[in-house]
Amino acid sequence: MSTPLKLLIVDDEPLAHQVLLHHLAAHADVVVQGHCYSAAEAMAVLATQPVDLIVLDIQLPVLTGLQMLKLLAEPPQVVLVTAYAEFALEGFALDVTDYLLKPVSGERLALAMDKVRRRAGLLAPVAVPAAATPAAESAHIVLKVDRELRRFDLKTICCFEGYGNYVKVWQGEKMTLVSATLKAISEQTADYGFVQVHKSFLVNPQQVQSLDSQSLRLSNLQQIRIGEAFKEQARRIFTPR
Repeated sequence: MSTPLKLLIVDDEPLAHQVLLHHLAAHADVVVQGHCYSAAEAMAVLATQPVDLIVLDIQLPVLTGLQMLKLLAEPPQVVLVTAYAEFALEGFALDVTDYLLKPVSGERLALAMDKVRRRAGLLAPVAVPAAATPAAESAHIVLKVDRELRRFDLKTICCFEGYGNYVKVWQGEKMTLVSATLKAISEQTADYGFVQVHKSFLVNPQQVQSLDSQSLRLSNLQQIRIGEAFKEQARRIFTPR
């Protein structure tokens, strides 16, 4: 049996602890090492009881979860769990493993735990398949990341996710936040087969592993709901040309 993942839950809401415990019961390799209701309490526990993962709320009394992370010299893996989407950019800048919005479902937490296992070397990394055509092999897109321009190889991109005034670029488990609109990226990638399947998602067909009438699953384990207005073009992903 592999070494269990030691986990610390940090949230000021008792109900949040109960929900997480309920979902974590399905993960035999996880041991909940403790429960904390403030950042100060969590830092005191971490000083004497190292863990592999912190499931951390952001809005905590006195010191926020993000402020706490900045104070840790060698933080373990962190999955942020919060009701506020606007802290995602700052969270990923601190190298958190995943960012979950409340209410957290068991399926979404399971995906986050697989990311934790891969970072810990307990699961094989998700392979990113090569694109099918020679043209796509050399295709790339240039996007703005913070103050610099960065080139992304299209064959490595699983999907683009609209996020307000930004777009998340997903390459396997790696997410990069870029300054762009999904509409502009859709126009730039149209010749390379990218398909819009939801108002917020543009996917690489070569990265789609499974598809039904309601959703599709990508090679990086993301499950994406198909929007009503995009079902016809989504169905064509697996249709031979």
